[in-house]
Amino acid sequence: MDIILQEKTRTVITEKGPVHLTGKEFGILSFLMENAGNTVSAEDIYRAVWDAEPFDCHLVISVHIRHIREKIEKNPSRPDHVKVFWGKGYCFNA
Repeated sequence: MDIILQEKTRTVITEKGPVHLTGKEFGILSFLMENAGNTVSAEDIYRAVWDAEPFDCHLVISVHIRHIREKIEKNPSRPDHVKVFWGKGYCFNA
């Protein structure tokens, strides 16, 4: 099953059912899904979600990504949707 992100109601639905994401997690997932198939850097994510210039943001983004994976992936250790490309960034695979 695909992940359904409803911007209007700020809800996410997976095969597990509705998933609660924090505001930042929702923003990150939304940004990744808007750029599905493209690798985006932690800095790009930070700029889009926090609307600020990033400074040493890699750890902040990686922690949020881990939390998102724990909520939406069948197996967070082997994610199907939110992939990391070390040294480059993150990519959402539909």
